[in-house]
Amino acid sequence: MWIPYGHQSINEDDIQAVVEVLKSDFLTTGPKIEEFERKVADYAGARYATAVANGTAALHAACFAAGIKEGDEVITTPITFAASANCAFYCHARPVFADIDPETYNIDPADIERKITEKTKAIIPVHYTGQPCDLDRIHKIAEKYHLTVIEDAAHALGASYHGKKIGSVSDMTTFSFHPVKHITTGEGGMVLTNDEQLCKRLKLFRTHGITREEADLEHGKNRRDSGNYMGPWYYEQTELGYNYRITDIQCALGISQMNRLEEFVEKRKKLAERYHEAFSECEDIVTPKQLAGTDSSWHLYVIQILNHDRREIFEKMREAGIGVNVHYIPVYTFPYYQAHGYQDVCCEHAEELYRHIISLPLYPDLKEEEQDYVIKTLKEIITDSRGKN
Repeated sequence: MWIPYGHQSINEDDIQAVVEVLKSDFLTTGPKIEEFERKVADYAGARYATAVANGTAALHAACFAAGIKEGDEVITTPITFAASANCAFYCHARPVFADIDPETYNIDPADIERKITEKTKAIIPVHYTGQPCDLDRIHKIAEKYHLTVIEDAAHALGASYHGKKIGSVSDMTTFSFHPVKHITTGEGGMVLTNDEQLCKRLKLFRTHGITREEADLEHGKNRRDSGNYMGPWYYEQTELGYNYRITDIQCALGISQMNRLEEFVEKRKKLAERYHEAFSECEDIVTPKQLAGTDSSWHLYVIQILNHDRREIFEKMREAGIGVNVHYIPVYTFPYYQAHGYQDVCCEHAEELYRHIISLPLYPDLKEEEQDYVIKTLKEIITDSRGKN
């Protein structure tokens, strides 16, 4: 038996949706892409959506659209996957790390403000585990210093902040559709925005910086022989973009998955509640807390193990067939970051949290008897460990 920490949920409707596209005329750059974009945007309450190859591409595209460039700084959290910070490097800017709130594990708005300099251009708050950050405070800071807010919502599709779905609140919001996320397209990502100009830049970046829109053409329309030079075939590259396209195959799967998103989120919430209840009396386990006014979509269930050797607990859970994991190692501690000037960075709350966290299995198809086994095994391991200390 092996119980992973996360897993996709694929049914016959998903399979049939993909098969239909495979039999169609368009495997990529076809109608399913816009349909998927519209479905996610409508769900989240955003005006515009740009689907891309993966969540990292979404972050890179958002930084490009925001005009992040060499010499700029972008503030984010160290408790995240590396892509949340790497996207600044991709634009030749520099990520700056603000510490976390020790209660919610999300980025601390007070430390964001302490880290702002004249070079700061954007804030990338990460909705860690699916719990929305304190966006009211972050937006006030952004307005005060004229900064762009790019929400990294890779964990938070289906989450809400003061009654609004994540994806409709900030300048841009990015999502990931990796198999362990709330819905999957295999690999895939998306950027939501309410700003038409940002959307145009996102779509341009997705396709090599190439446009066919007549209003955006620069060179051809100024040529003396433009009537002969230009035609239905004509396009121009106006920016240095990337091939970050997503396929119709992936989007067909995403459209089908979106039909079950609310079901997926509700199952995750129920499983999280069962963990809450099971560990409420365990003094050596700290269960996650939620910020008032937020509704987590529970991508991960992260506990802290106190008064025990975390590695011992981790390894014994793995030996028992339970695929626990650790999310995440503070980004600035990686060798690449250490080699690029982050040797003296220290986010005390983030580093303290990292010493204790373990992610328990949480996904829609996790059966209650499997979850009961996870709970029982963890309690037994902790009791046994306590007896040795």
